[in-house]
Amino acid sequence: MDRSGRIERYLEILRVERRFSPHTLAGYRRDLARLDAFCIAEGIGCWQDLTVHHIRGLVAAQHRRGLNGRSLQRLLSALRGFFAWLTGQQELAHNPAVGVRAPKSPRPLPQTLDVDRMGQLLDAPAKDDVLIRRDRAILELFYSSGLRLAELVRLDLADLDARDATVRVTGKGSKTRVVPVGRHALAALEAWLAERRTIQGPDATALFVGIAGRRVTPRGVQSRLKVWARRQGLDLNLHPHMMRHSFASHLLESSGDLRAVQELLGHADISTTQVYTHLDFQHLAQVYDAAHPRARRRSRA
Repeated sequence: MDRSGRIERYLEILRVERRFSPHTLAGYRRDLARLDAFCIAEGIGCWQDLTVHHIRGLVAAQHRRGLNGRSLQRLLSALRGFFAWLTGQQELAHNPAVGVRAPKSPRPLPQTLDVDRMGQLLDAPAKDDVLIRRDRAILELFYSSGLRLAELVRLDLADLDARDATVRVTGKGSKTRVVPVGRHALAALEAWLAERRTIQGPDATALFVGIAGRRVTPRGVQSRLKVWARRQGLDLNLHPHMMRHSFASHLLESSGDLRAVQELLGHADISTTQVYTHLDFQHLAQVYDAAHPRARRRSRA
């Protein structure tokens, strides 16, 4: 069987036996097509002739063509899986993609709202309306406790302890953590719970529901945040993770306690949390550039 035939056989195994999604299969197909085109260009007739140097050359060539670090990592993942399968089929003595690393892409700094704009967002009218009270509670809880969107929509009534002002959150990997709830968020939640008791529906245990009593969906929450950004005069694409980023950035700026922020966010690795130190430094640098006499750039004549 030729190279293209082996690739098609491998993709069929991924589809039937490993049940890869069409989207993932399409990505693997593109990556393995890149490998096949590289072999043709380099005059490589069979898989056994491939070496680690060839794989590094393929990655370097794709990088020069503009493929970013994440895409190159996916390419290498596809190659490792394919070569591992060929090794199992005894068509390769070893996996030439093992040990090859993709160049790192710079991690973009998270977008945040500053304190003033966050206050503008949360200063929503306290009208006697069910959805407004629910949305206020959602906004306040996002900012008060730094929850992920998936964590917020999964909350049940039993997860909120109003007496201790805490909420129990189930995060990634089904890990639970208990985080504090600020007084503004607690007041908004209590106002919502008074309305929540009058709503009957299929999701009786859910903390946040719609008028029909069904648990709010991630898409529904995303949509409502965009609505509130427009209502409050904020010209930005507000999304739940921006609320979480703002929580972490403002807390770190005030406390300087990276470990505490890590625990509150539920990050397994502190390196994930360290992005907020860069954000904090960026803010300090902007203040310095704007305020320090020796930092100001002279205007050109």
